[in-house]
Amino acid sequence: MEKTQLNSLKNNPHSKRSIAGFLIALGIVYGDIGTSPLYVMHSLMVGNGGLEKMSTDFILGSVSLIFWTLTLVTTIKYVLIALRADNNGEGGIFALYTLVRKRAKWLIIPAMIGGATFLADGMMTPAVTVTAAIEGLKGIQIHNAVLISTQNQVIIVTIIILSTLFFIQRFGTQMIGRAFGPIMLIWFAFLGLIGIVNLSSDWTIIRALNPYYAIKLLQSPMNIRGIFILGSIFLATTGAEALYSDMGHVGRPNIYTSWPFVKVCLLLSYLGQAAWIISVKDNASLQKMGSAMNPFYQSIPSDFRLFGILLSAFAAIIASQALISGSYTLVSEATKLRMFPRLKTYYPTNFKGQLYIPTVNSIIWIVCLFIVFYFKTSENMSNAYGLEITITMLMTTILLHQWLLMKRVNRIFTTVIVSFFFIIESIFFVTNSSKFIHGAYITMFIAAVLIAVMFVWRYGERLKDDNTYRSHFASLLAFKHQLNDLRKDPSYPLYTTNLVYLTKVHDGYRIKKNILYSILDKRPKRAQVYWFVTVNVTDEPYTAAYSVETFDTDYMVSVQLYLGFRVDQKVNVYLRQVVNDMMSNGEIKSQPQKYTTIPDRDVGDFSFVIIKEVLSPDTKISNVKKSIIHLRLLLQKFISPANWFGLSYSDVIEERVPLVLGKVSLNRLRLVRKDRSALKDIKIDEEIDDDDEDE
Repeated sequence: MEKTQLNSLKNNPHSKRSIAGFLIALGIVYGDIGTSPLYVMHSLMVGNGGLEKMSTDFILGSVSLIFWTLTLVTTIKYVLIALRADNNGEGGIFALYTLVRKRAKWLIIPAMIGGATFLADGMMTPAVTVTAAIEGLKGIQIHNAVLISTQNQVIIVTIIILSTLFFIQRFGTQMIGRAFGPIMLIWFAFLGLIGIVNLSSDWTIIRALNPYYAIKLLQSPMNIRGIFILGSIFLATTGAEALYSDMGHVGRPNIYTSWPFVKVCLLLSYLGQAAWIISVKDNASLQKMGSAMNPFYQSIPSDFRLFGILLSAFAAIIASQALISGSYTLVSEATKLRMFPRLKTYYPTNFKGQLYIPTVNSIIWIVCLFIVFYFKTSENMSNAYGLEITITMLMTTILLHQWLLMKRVNRIFTTVIVSFFFIIESIFFVTNSSKFIHGAYITMFIAAVLIAVMFVWRYGERLKDDNTYRSHFASLLAFKHQLNDLRKDPSYPLYTTNLVYLTKVHDGYRIKKNILYSILDKRPKRAQVYWFVTVNVTDEPYTAAYSVETFDTDYMVSVQLYLGFRVDQKVNVYLRQVVNDMMSNGEIKSQPQKYTTIPDRDVGDFSFVIIKEVLSPDTKISNVKKSIIHLRLLLQKFISPANWFGLSYSDVIEERVPLVLGKVSLNRLRLVRKDRSALKDIKIDEEIDDDDEDE
């Protein structure tokens, strides 16, 4: 069977190095890490007792830790190493998993854990970034009026912004997305310029780049949190995993070009805030503000503060939008890798890669609103933010180790590099673990639920395959003549021209017997052509090819679709192309339609049959395995295969069939006579009717 290409799917045209790609990278890739200056220094200050507890050495050490964290984790691990582990230009933990999954079956475990924790922790990003941005407006006069004066008003405005953002997802964000890059360019330039303004009063703060100050702070008694200060430091690099995941949208060259600019602007912002804190740490009025004093906003000159606050609000919305879009992509990839149930997916625009999953959108929206109401302030949110992403980073490191070995990189060098990052990220995990009691248990619970769903979906499918006996399968070749006789039998009405079953065709052209039972027994379905379509998800993200087997007939076709894990599985569209190709090659006959709105139409109608399985009570497997399969079938009730396979507007028939697993032994009945003596050895429980008892 020769593979034939379907309509070609090319990578993003902006994946090559260009000014447009540079702007798109700023708008898509750096939303999370780019809004970290809003709360990192604030978290460090509050965590150490407030402004009055700040000392020059503490501030120098904090900025030094931020710089080296950005350098080691973001720059070296992700930009210089992870970005090279691309799958035809695609990045992220699932793309990395597809590269290495053939090395060992257990690698699916870190992929599942990493994907679930990344998605769970990211649910807090819109809440913390938007809340932090709106808090900057509290007490600020706009046209001689203070619009936001209390935290409750901050919460209300945050809820309105988040709800609006989630609501517009269904309409697509193509036009909004075009503005992301220029706005983020202004944002990063603003961070850098304000940083320089604050640095101009004390350029000596640049000595914080010396790692000596970072090491000194970790050992210093002035650091009341000890090593757990790294929990706040880690907030500066939480967007590193997103940087890797979004590589497919902008291309590696544009990240290489844009990251130095972004890092310099971020560093200038942190240095500028540090210089400002040193200059005002003894200011009594600022000390009285307590945790309400945010160094980022207070360090902006008063003439530009309102502009900075509004700009930060836009940057927070962009960061949130990037997270929401990324969540859709992550779930879509997990689904195509058979790690997650198929969810109804829409494509609101013609922009490549833009999709909308209502279920995911609703869940993230509800979680974000709950987080805002529960934590109330960005300070409380940042105290619970970051734990899960450390787990994601650890899982990525495990998969990167396998990728480096696969690339035959020197084993000793690989072990040293991977061990170095694993130790660093393990320290971050330990220091962030204290956040569990401060609210991270919420996102940990969400991650646990996601992992459970992935496990049930993936392992449940494996249990079904392992416990389905060979006797439950049959070869298509054995029913070749019956299908031919049925299609020619005029005593049965024509059911459809093309009858399509979405099913996996195994080696030897074996399919489950319930498919043939549906055609021949349940209700004989006469058709001109019987199609058996298998959708194979490939390791390459943009594969679009197919192969066919006709069994030397013109009425039986096995189609193998090979679609990349980022390709929409629009079976209806692809199948029509296959039919036209086969007609052109003379492999099947044309199907002219007598009644049609399309002139010279040669393709007949299609009916798609989807088999839904129901676990039979005759199943003979362990209770644990049965429970897992029950849960998987329960999840299937909430999904629509027709929508997933692009059959929303097609003629789809769903049939329920019993799923019998394990070896079943049926008791045979024996014939007994009707006279009572023949039944003397059979005990019968006789129920006494209430009326008989009364008599």
